[in-house]
Amino acid sequence: MKPALNASQLLDFIETKSKAEILDFCTTTHPVEAAEIISALPAEEAWEILKHLSPSLQAEIFSHLWDGLQIALASIMGKGDFARVLSEMSSDDRATLYKKIPPEQQEGVLPALAQAEREDIRRLSKHEEGTAGAAMTSDYAALAPELTAAQSIERLRMVAPDKETIYYAYVVDEQRKLIGFVSLKDLILARREARISDIMHSDVIYARVDEDQEEAARKIQKYDLIALPVINGNDALMGIITHDDAMDIITQEHTEDMEKFMAIAGSHESISYLHTSAIDHFKKRAVWIIALAALGLVSGYVVQSFENLLVQFAILASFMPMLADTGGNTGSQSATLVVRALALGEIRARDTLKIVAKEFAVAMPLALLLGVVAFGRVFLFGTGNLLANNISPFMLATAVAIALGLQVVTATIIGAVLPLMASGLKLDPAVVASPALTTVVDVTGLLIYFSTVKFLLGI
Repeated sequence: MKPALNASQLLDFIETKSKAEILDFCTTTHPVEAAEIISALPAEEAWEILKHLSPSLQAEIFSHLWDGLQIALASIMGKGDFARVLSEMSSDDRATLYKKIPPEQQEGVLPALAQAEREDIRRLSKHEEGTAGAAMTSDYAALAPELTAAQSIERLRMVAPDKETIYYAYVVDEQRKLIGFVSLKDLILARREARISDIMHSDVIYARVDEDQEEAARKIQKYDLIALPVINGNDALMGIITHDDAMDIITQEHTEDMEKFMAIAGSHESISYLHTSAIDHFKKRAVWIIALAALGLVSGYVVQSFENLLVQFAILASFMPMLADTGGNTGSQSATLVVRALALGEIRARDTLKIVAKEFAVAMPLALLLGVVAFGRVFLFGTGNLLANNISPFMLATAVAIALGLQVVTATIIGAVLPLMASGLKLDPAVVASPALTTVVDVTGLLIYFSTVKFLLGI
């Protein structure tokens, strides 16, 4: 195996005008790996490499470059060169890139494309981003129900070079209405003269063009499909979402959920960390951080309102971090499980009472266990002397333990309920699951802590 090159070595090839070395690198390296290395170069140098390649290899590597570099390359390539790359790309990648380039470039490149490709781009790019229609490809294999197995195999042999997959062939009538599908295995095992209408599967799993792309990807995952057909309101077949595209969608949605869960705002595109500028990172993080810092003033107000209690029992301040950490951890655990279940469609907002009951059943033994730990911590390592107002360490330890137990129960319930409330209000549960949860649990935890201690100690 040849040793892998890096971006600096490719720059050396460009400077020495070593076309042979560039071709050798691009033809002997997997397109994905080549794209990763080329992505580290400025657009001008990246084009110096790509322009030596055949249109098909150009398109294959181009489709794996990060979005920003693709757009930059589109602006420096000639209209004809860019049109050739677009023509060689898969229909879904082509439509996705077309939607990302500026309108003036869109208008400039369309006339350079063949009419069939122009219509395909217009048809695919009209669908709203994030829907199954926007994620689908039109490179699918379709068969008529009256064809025989032998005729169908011959047809698939002819169209295979231009299709994303031929393992599934979709059966459509004269109005392009989806009526079934056959697999390549079905065709090979069938009698040569068998009609497609007799061997096809009519129970088709499909997605609508306006359906959320994540729901479509989950269907592919749930039913172990290689591809999922996408139909319109008239049940006409519009395209397919392939298994590899479904993996990309799930990865993208997972990235979006993770960023929202950690209070990162803005767009949530799958852009490399190093390819995102510091100012963009700042913009994404600053909004929630400032908002949560402002809400954190409420916690300060709660502490300030119990100032007299803290003056009498300064030791109470030493247990506040334990209370905040425990509440935040238990709340985050329940929130994470509920957000995941919501994302997978296992639960709905209408299941709130069942979920609260289950989380309460989990929280009670947790509260008891952590209360015992807190009691031991306060009683054994707090103070060995009598406190103010003749309050013994045992009384203080009991009060802190009960307060912590109540905090565990309330934090667990809040962690479960907040995402469910967001889902019921058609908001993203991940947004409130972590950022809002931390602040709410801090405020409620401090109120519970000081109120419980004050009540139980009779202060």
